[in-house]
Amino acid sequence: MKIFSTSAVGRIDALTVIYEPISSVDLMERASHRLTCALVDYFPNTREFVVFAGSGNNGGDGLVMARLLFERGYSVGVFMVDTAAKLSFCCQKAMERLRKETSVAVRNIGECALPSDAVVVDALFGSGLNRPLTGAAASAVMFINSLSLPVAAVDIPSGLMGEDNSAVDKECIVRADVTFTLQFPKLSMLFAENEPFVGEMQVLEIGLSRRAMDEVGHLAFITEEDEAAALVRPRRCHSHKGDYGRALLVAGSRGMAGASVLAAKGALRSGAGLLTVHAPQCNNAILQTAVPEAMTSIDCCDTHFSAAPFMERYSAVGVGPGIGLSTMTSGALLQLIDKCNVPMVVDADALNILSLHPDWFRRLPQGSVVTPHPGEFARMAGGATSGYDALQKALAFARDNNVCMVLKGAYTLVVSPSGEYSFNGSGNPGMATGGSGDVLTGVILALLARGYSAYDAARLGVYVHGAAGDCAAATLGETAMCAGDIVEYLPQTWRMLEKY
Repeated sequence: MKIFSTSAVGRIDALTVIYEPISSVDLMERASHRLTCALVDYFPNTREFVVFAGSGNNGGDGLVMARLLFERGYSVGVFMVDTAAKLSFCCQKAMERLRKETSVAVRNIGECALPSDAVVVDALFGSGLNRPLTGAAASAVMFINSLSLPVAAVDIPSGLMGEDNSAVDKECIVRADVTFTLQFPKLSMLFAENEPFVGEMQVLEIGLSRRAMDEVGHLAFITEEDEAAALVRPRRCHSHKGDYGRALLVAGSRGMAGASVLAAKGALRSGAGLLTVHAPQCNNAILQTAVPEAMTSIDCCDTHFSAAPFMERYSAVGVGPGIGLSTMTSGALLQLIDKCNVPMVVDADALNILSLHPDWFRRLPQGSVVTPHPGEFARMAGGATSGYDALQKALAFARDNNVCMVLKGAYTLVVSPSGEYSFNGSGNPGMATGGSGDVLTGVILALLARGYSAYDAARLGVYVHGAAGDCAAATLGETAMCAGDIVEYLPQTWRMLEKY
């Protein structure tokens, strides 16, 4: 699924009118029918709706929804910031039809009390908003937020801009329970700090022109099942284990054997042909018992990673889960990097060590992937003031250090050194548990070892990891999930993609 800038969305609408062809008013009607169906499905027990409409095309959607709700027998009220304001062409047509075909009253905001059991429909401002709200518009948003009623936003919560919201007063953004966004999400909806405004996000297909979407440049992708399935490479009939890569995993220390076990299982459940785990002596028995399919390479130190192993036979290397931060491990990590001439996936403690020596990032081999969570990212690239700022910092970091970055989160961000980026469409909050990142390291390691490019390995690995988490949550629920459950559902996920 593509993500477009808000300016590009306007161009796609205009081209749809030309290419289909369809009038702008009929396109508004089509979108509003889809919105109305989604609204009543989401609030099946509600019989009363209050629509807050602006004077632009978003307000036009709201006015059409009011008419359609009235026709279905719902009680409907419409409030506008200024009933005397000049309306856009589509909004004017929607108003004319509302007044002609219904008895719905259109009032100024605050003219009368609202029912206590209604659902508010926020159709004040759409994704074309390009400046923070002030004056009566800001007051209208704060009035909606003061109502203590359920709120459904049309396309985007009013006051939220589609990309960068660093200059926006957060008090002047509608706090929606659900946002019905049209055709594709807006970039800002994918950032964690905007969740209180967006609420649950539902993407509604409204039939915008595919030709227009192909012609208009997009910002990014959300990787979903079809995109992930297209990346999966079938296994050849006459292949053998050597054809699927020799992976080296450097993980674990005293008390952290679990990290190496989870990462190793993630790699083996993602098709690595041969896996060797380099670990301290104290973890060898655990690994041989828990992951008998993996070979072990024993470090000369009993308790932690202290020296890089022999490197010539591997096609990819993963390092970081549970290795600790000792001075000896730090030196061994640099030794490993300098000896390595194949792609690496670098996670956890390895990232924290590199953050203490930022110039070491540039020594990572071509085609490497770094997989920070937000705390590790802050140490690597500096604190980000917002999701949009984090995106800019991630783009700059990947470019400057020639690495692919996986910035983990609800919509995990994957960035290539060339500036291409995507968000992940799978996963759930049950995956916010210790060890989940170790599993992801193993999955990406296997894909790198099998010859996937860094960007494809990261995109596919992140999607599969999240989809396995979704399968686990569907069976176990989110609260009780642990990282090992993600591993257990990797086979089901890979099978699903292979048969897509």
